[in-house]
Amino acid sequence: MTVPAGAGTPVAAPAPSQIELERRLYRRQRGRRSIVVSVASTVVVIAVVYFGVVNTPGWAAVQQSFFDPQTAIESFPSILLGLWLNVRILFFSAIGVAVFGTLLAVVRGLRNPVFFPLRMLATGYTDLFRGLPLIIVLYLVGYGIPGLGVFPRLPAEVWGTIAIVLTYSSYIAEVLRAGMEAVHPSQRLAARSLGLSHAKTLRLVVLPQAIRKVTPALMNDFVSMQKDVGLVSILGAVDAVRSAQIAQAETYNFTPYFVAGLLFVVISLPLIRVTDAIARRQQRREQIGGTV
Repeated sequence: MTVPAGAGTPVAAPAPSQIELERRLYRRQRGRRSIVVSVASTVVVIAVVYFGVVNTPGWAAVQQSFFDPQTAIESFPSILLGLWLNVRILFFSAIGVAVFGTLLAVVRGLRNPVFFPLRMLATGYTDLFRGLPLIIVLYLVGYGIPGLGVFPRLPAEVWGTIAIVLTYSSYIAEVLRAGMEAVHPSQRLAARSLGLSHAKTLRLVVLPQAIRKVTPALMNDFVSMQKDVGLVSILGAVDAVRSAQIAQAETYNFTPYFVAGLLFVVISLPLIRVTDAIARRQQRREQIGGTV
C-alpha cells in the first residue's frame, strides 16, 4: 500500500511494529476465548434451568395447561388474526403520539410570557396522564366518553387508540422536552443570528438534535406501547389477547395466552434490536477520541 507524500513520489506506508502485531494477535485470541466462554456458560445456564424446571413436581400439569402443542396449533390462526388488529392500533397510535407528543413538548418549551396559560395546561396534562395507569384511562375513555351521548357510536379499538395516544403522548412529550433542553443554547443563538425565526430554529436546528439525543428513550417507549396495545381487549376489541381469552374459555387451557404473548415478543424483537444498535452506535460516537 502506498500513500502520497505531498506532491512528490508516493512512499510506502510503514509496516506495523512487532509490538502492534503481538497486540493484534492477543486481541484475536482474547476475542475467541471470550466467545467460547460465553457459549459454554450460556449452555450450562440453559441446561440447569431446563432440568430444574422439568423435574419439579408440578411440571406435568403446568406443561399441559400452558404449553400444550395441540392447543397452540388450533388457537394460532384466530390469535394471529387478532394480532393484526393490535398492529393497526399500534400504527395509528404511533402517528398520534408522535404528533401530539411533539406539540406538547414544543408548548412546554415556549419562553414568551404570553404562552404561560398554554404551558400550564401542557404541564398539568403531562403530570396527569403520566400518573394515571393506562388501564384506568382505557376505562375512562372507552366507557366514560361514549356515555356522554355526544359522540356517535365508535368501535372499541377507536377508543382504545385514543386512550393510548392520550397516555403515551405525555411520556413522549417529556422525553422530547429533555432532548430539547439538552441542546446547547448557542445552537439557538447561532440560528437566530443567521436570521431564522423561532419556528424555523425549532424545526431545523433544535428538534433534529433533540430527537437524535433521545432516540433510544423514544424507541423504548414505543416498545412499551407495542405491549400495551394488548390492553384494548378490556373494551371488547377482539385482538390477540381477547382471541386468546376466547380460545381459553373454549379449551379450558391457558396455552392460547402463551401463544399471544409469544407473538407480541416476536413483533417487538426487531425494534428492540434496532434500539440496542442505535444506543451502541451513539455510545461509540461519544467515545471517539476518548479511548486510551
